[in-house]
Amino acid sequence: MSRHAPYDDPGTPDLRSPWRYLWWLVSVQRRRVLAGAWWGSLWMCGLVLPPYLIARAVEDGLRGGDRGALVWWCAALVVVVGLLALLGVARHRTMTLVRTDAALRTAQVVIEHVTRLGGVVRRKLSTGELTYLQNGDTQRLAHALTSAGPGVGAVIAYAVTAVLLVRISPLVASVVLLGVPVLAVVTGPVMRRLHAVEAGYRRGQGELSSRAGDVVAGLKVLSGIGGKPAFEERFRVQSREVLHDGYRVSVWLSWVQALTWGLPALFLAVVTWIVARLAVSGAISIEEMIAVYLYVTTLVVPVSFFMEGADAIPRALVSARRVVDLLRLQPDRGDTGAEPLDVKSGALTVVVCSSTARAREAVERVPGQVVVADNDDYLFAGSVRDAVSVAEHDDAALDRAIRAAAAADVVEALPDGLDSHLESQGRNVSGGQRQRLRLVRALLSDPEVLVLVEPTSALDAVTEAAVAGRVKRARLGRTTVVVSSSPLWAGQADQVVHLEENR
Repeated sequence: MSRHAPYDDPGTPDLRSPWRYLWWLVSVQRRRVLAGAWWGSLWMCGLVLPPYLIARAVEDGLRGGDRGALVWWCAALVVVVGLLALLGVARHRTMTLVRTDAALRTAQVVIEHVTRLGGVVRRKLSTGELTYLQNGDTQRLAHALTSAGPGVGAVIAYAVTAVLLVRISPLVASVVLLGVPVLAVVTGPVMRRLHAVEAGYRRGQGELSSRAGDVVAGLKVLSGIGGKPAFEERFRVQSREVLHDGYRVSVWLSWVQALTWGLPALFLAVVTWIVARLAVSGAISIEEMIAVYLYVTTLVVPVSFFMEGADAIPRALVSARRVVDLLRLQPDRGDTGAEPLDVKSGALTVVVCSSTARAREAVERVPGQVVVADNDDYLFAGSVRDAVSVAEHDDAALDRAIRAAAAADVVEALPDGLDSHLESQGRNVSGGQRQRLRLVRALLSDPEVLVLVEPTSALDAVTEAAVAGRVKRARLGRTTVVVSSSPLWAGQADQVVHLEENR
């Protein structure tokens, strides 16, 4: 594992259901989550203290005429507010770590699984779908874990406040206890509608991203056959549809936000009206009326957390379903009908086939931990060193891979060698140079089984012969499969497989 990976071992996720996956994200950092619940509970329960101190200052200091008591209670209020600030910092810091852990752990298990699957992912998921899963879904999962910390504190604070209110007025306590279920009933349909609209918007975004990638990748071909205007119009139509869905999401989101902030305020107004009526009738004193008002004002914070959780958890379950579905993906032998190749362990096998795509599907079913290196594999922008050595290999290993790929002249021709800037997809080097840089990266990965798909199709015969011989020596004793019809590769092979009609 690269030292840049967040975890040496991210753990084994529970894929039995979305709920189980969320619970796994909680259980792998249970101490941190418990700390977040502890700080959140102290903070939210502490919010009840300022109303109590203010009520005592009014009763003992102002109405009682005791200036010393007034000063004492005000000083206590200042101290409590300072402690609440510290508790709030501890709660926020802990829950930020919880959310970051969940996001990074999900991203790592997804990336590792996608790497193991190789080409299976390309057939099962679009590029846009996978991109949104890594960006949008991981963040939603992380955000939902807020309910595991402050959410617990909100429940405790709500219960404590209800107990305090019972001592003053059972009627007011009953209204407060019933308030949250009523809010949930009112906001539930709106939130469900928002989630449904968001799901459609998300699918549209994924499809649009995939179409944009296809257009960019095939722009030269489209221009050659005169198909660019047609694809441009399709993209424009689809982007308008996605834009329309985005507006719908904004409309429903505005309703949810209005309810999230408006309903607690309305709830507070109702309780205030009831308390005022009780005070006028003499059922409670003025001091008790002030205390109830302040208690209920404090309740706006846990109630807001309740409503936020009611929105975040369903979204997270949808995202968790997508993550679980991806992590459940396995190579499916029945999707193309191609038989898996029977290759010799530790040998160089060359696969000859009239269809490169069919040969690729067959070699992806070779048993073992397989890395498939293709000419379509992405070269990331940055230094050449970072582009080919994503796992921070030492200079000796890097030099061996460069020589095996006959890429020494490529590096030497660049102005700053391995530190030279490489544009996205290696646009500032030639096709043959890109091919050899991809080969360097594949050799550095040093997998149990390395599959190379047409690794030298852009090279001249002399360079191709050198690459074939050097790759065989570099991979001596390990299993290597090369998809190529070149006789230069066949001449180096320990085994040659001719693939015809999926056999």
